[in-house]
Amino acid sequence: PLRHVALPPAEAFSPPQPTGDSLTPMRGQAGEGESRDLALTPSPGRVSPVGWGVRSSVLDLGVGNLGNIARALERAGAAVEITSDPDRLASARVIVLPGVGAFRPPREALRGALEDSLRQALAAGAWLLGICVGYQLLFDSGDEFGEVDGLGLLPGHVRRLPENVVLPHIGWNRLHGMSTQTPHPLLRSIDDGAYAYFVHSFAPDEVPARWALASCTHGRSFAAVAGSGRIYGTQFHPERSGRMGQRFLRNFL
Repeated sequence: PLRHVALPPAEAFSPPQPTGDSLTPMRGQAGEGESRDLALTPSPGRVSPVGWGVRSSVLDLGVGNLGNIARALERAGAAVEITSDPDRLASARVIVLPGVGAFRPPREALRGALEDSLRQALAAGAWLLGICVGYQLLFDSGDEFGEVDGLGLLPGHVRRLPENVVLPHIGWNRLHGMSTQTPHPLLRSIDDGAYAYFVHSFAPDEVPARWALASCTHGRSFAAVAGSGRIYGTQFHPERSGRMGQRFLRNFL
């Protein structure tokens, strides 16, 4: 089982080069985009305009390094709770959906009351950030161990990376394809070419350009960060990506 795998703290991971020299609060307009199922309207301010100190609910699906992501969120200014309670989830204003391992187990865990509560929270104005497999669950489907439906909150399908590269894709890799003139608030003060830390063998595919905020290449190019309105996700692990990862989380909050 992959529940609560122990990993070194974020400070133990050092990227090949530092990126982003500021951890001051971000300001700006959130990116524009339409939701697939929900009426999501970007709001002015930081990406999630609810402010620091508001409860951020880390959803426990039994797969994920929950302690590490909770500590990283706290360092970024969040008040964190880890929960699998549908009632708590339904009332959340900021939701973080982490995950490691295969697509199917967390997707099966996120059905019934939990999925209903997640959609209820989003319809009521909550902000959502998916990380690694939690990010993959946001898409239409994943084909790891057979095709499984995703949440359908972002357009695209999660497919295996090519066999002509080493898998799993573990370690530092560069982000690219970010707008340098009008950076999305989620990527404010993060340079094009910044290093992020990845651990995965599957990645989103067929993501429309207007939804893909940053890309990475390992065998093929894939959307390393995607989202719109109040729903975002990242294939890399911000809690393992040093100062860049902390910048990313603080931008979201």
